[in-house]
Amino acid sequence: MNKVEICGVNTAKLPVLTHEEKLALFQKIKQGDEQARQTFIEGNLRLVLSIIQRFTGRGEQADDLFQVGCIGLIKATDNFDLTQQVKFSTYAVPMILGELRRFLRDYNSIRVSRSLRDTAYRALRVREELTRKNGQEPKLEEIAKEMDLPKEDVVLALDAIQDPISLYEPVFHEDGDALYVMDQIQDEKSSHEQWLQNLSINEAMEKLSEREQKILNLRFFQGHTQMEVSSEIGISQAQVSRIEKNALKQMRKYL
Repeated sequence: MNKVEICGVNTAKLPVLTHEEKLALFQKIKQGDEQARQTFIEGNLRLVLSIIQRFTGRGEQADDLFQVGCIGLIKATDNFDLTQQVKFSTYAVPMILGELRRFLRDYNSIRVSRSLRDTAYRALRVREELTRKNGQEPKLEEIAKEMDLPKEDVVLALDAIQDPISLYEPVFHEDGDALYVMDQIQDEKSSHEQWLQNLSINEAMEKLSEREQKILNLRFFQGHTQMEVSSEIGISQAQVSRIEKNALKQMRKYL
């Protein structure tokens, strides 16, 4: 995003048009002057450049975003109406943003439903409007109320458009050692206590005879019934039951 040259354009040398120059060029554009149209578009490329800064950190190439933003700028130029008495930038910004959002929506590696994305982008617009109106960031409850939607729907939509990050993304560095995202995530299925418990069970199993280990493995790790175990080992179900109870008793003592 800090590139000086994007798509072969030296952004450091982009021209800046005054309000009077824009009006004069628009008069020519409406008369079909293609050179005036080209000059006008080139004179507003800085607007595209400023907008794509909002999409940093999404993993997209600046060149791709710049090209998409230029499409929005061209559409805005061709459809702008001078009689509406609004600044060109006021009209062009939503057009450019719309092109960029459609691009990110259609080419995202994770597919999210159109309705969910529309809700999320609407929520973002409402947030910007409320921020300008009140001079501070609105709460989710305020956004949901303005949209006449449940708070949960707004949260779900906004979460859906968040870009995925790698578990190996560094979030903190100290003395050359990096702390990664995965280091901050708790494994609820394999907790520290459960790991110790599994280790203790394995050690207790090692105290049993080979036949006792096989019976417990078949019964509790592979889910076989006592009848199935007796058939596989070649002893009666009563013997399987007796060996199983004795083995479990020994393990309880060890644990």
